[in-house]
Amino acid sequence: MFATIYIPNFYLQAALRHGAAHLSTSPSGPIALIDEQAKKPVIIQLNASAELAGVRPGMTPSQALARCLSLLIKPRSDLQEKSVQEILLEQAFTLTPYVEATGPGLCTVQFTDTRHLIAKVSRVVARLAACQLMAQGGLGPAPDTSFLAAHLARPVLQMDDPEKFLAPLPIEILTLGLDRA
Repeated sequence: MFATIYIPNFYLQAALRHGAAHLSTSPSGPIALIDEQAKKPVIIQLNASAELAGVRPGMTPSQALARCLSLLIKPRSDLQEKSVQEILLEQAFTLTPYVEATGPGLCTVQFTDTRHLIAKVSRVVARLAACQLMAQGGLGPAPDTSFLAAHLARPVLQMDDPEKFLAPLPIEILTLGLDRA
C-alpha cells in the first residue's frame, strides 16, 4: 500500500508560512505568487480569494492588480520552499523508511505494515497543519492511485478499489499525473 502526502499550492504556502503574521492583508485576503526569476514574471499560484476576484495563473502582475486592487503579490522563496519540503519529508519518515520526494510539496511512501493507515496519515496531516501547512493525504494500492486520492482528499482519502473509484472521475482529474515532475 502507498500513500501520497500533498501540499496544494506548495509555492504559495511556503512563501506565506512565516510571513502571515506580518502581512498587511489577512491570509484570507487575495494573494498571488510570482516567480521573480522568470523572464516575464506571471502569477503562478493564488489563493481562493484572489481566484474569486478574477485573478488567474498566467496573468502579469499588472493584469492581476487590474482585476483586484487589494491583491497582495508575493515572490517565490527558494529558502522557504526548501524548509517546507524538509518538514514534509521529516513528517513522511515518521510513517515508514520507504519515502520518496516525488516533487515540490509531494512525497510518496510505501507501507509494509498496513494497519491503521488512515489514522497514521491523518496524524501526519495534522502535524503539518500545526506547522501552518495545509496538506492532503491519499492511500492506494499503487503510487499513482495514492497520488490521485491525495488530490481529491479532504484531508485524507483511501482508495481500495481503483477500478470502481476511477470509473466515474472526469478526464481532467485522471490527467493530473501527467503534470507531475
